[in-house]
Amino acid sequence: MNGLPGPEDKNPASRCVLLSGGVGGARMAEGLQRALAPGRLSVLVNTGDDFELLGLRVCPDLDTVLYTLADRANPDQGWGLRDETWECMQALAELGAPSWFRLGDRDLATHLVRTEALKRGRSLTGVMADLARALGLETRILPMCDEAVRTRVRTREGLLDFQDYFVRRGQRDRVLEVEFAGIRQAQATREVQEALAQADLVVLAPSNPFVSIAPILQVPGLRRSLEESAARTIAVSPIVGGRALKGPAAAMLESLGHELSALGVARLYSGVVDEFVLDLEDERLAPAVASLGMRPRVLPTVMSGPPERLALARALIRP
Repeated sequence: MNGLPGPEDKNPASRCVLLSGGVGGARMAEGLQRALAPGRLSVLVNTGDDFELLGLRVCPDLDTVLYTLADRANPDQGWGLRDETWECMQALAELGAPSWFRLGDRDLATHLVRTEALKRGRSLTGVMADLARALGLETRILPMCDEAVRTRVRTREGLLDFQDYFVRRGQRDRVLEVEFAGIRQAQATREVQEALAQADLVVLAPSNPFVSIAPILQVPGLRRSLEESAARTIAVSPIVGGRALKGPAAAMLESLGHELSALGVARLYSGVVDEFVLDLEDERLAPAVASLGMRPRVLPTVMSGPPERLALARALIRP
């Protein structure tokens, strides 16, 4: 027994939309995909992290979700492909080309296929549908929009593109402001609007609220679709015991003037979600969350492996 559900264990009726960033969101998506009947999950993914490298369109969050749901992700680092090789990166470094953002040899195939399809006029939504289908997925992986949006962070060194801050400079800069270049020209796609309209449950993943969830919510038309949806809306805190399990969310809460706690995150989502999930370690914050007009739920939220991801997903699905 592997602890994973058989067909009789899956919720046959619920339709769920997950708003997701990268690794944490992908792990939540994996649990929900296992808990729901095939085709009942749509993952709405941040594209503010996207950028171009060596002429290729690279979509880190989309690809992390894609590889995780297809059971191809590197289990140790959470991103990239399992059993990857790095011959091309080594050759690029020898030629003096940029090699600070590492693309594995098999991962390059994804970027080549996507870039070529986009040049032919295929939308990013269409490209991701093609890639998901090629890897045997029934879950829909939906970019937050088809237009280019670029997350930038303001630091004491000036304005940095997100990947410069996150990868090249190792998240060591203090973030003073976050902006989303191109967001006003973006719009919610038909596929995103339909997914939200049909959903019984919308989950905001335990992803960074500033650079993963905020760009999704700021796509024109998307927040209205979310507000008009009849679905229950739940956010899972990415902060446990005053710390982020992965990434710079804790540092950003502090540098952007918010309380460094799960309650600080809950305040950011006030008016957006019906329920807010705290980890067992933060149970004492439940009354303060309730005072914001959200139903607090206290659950084990640390998704250390597939069984924990599945257990959390099942708990979220239950009213």
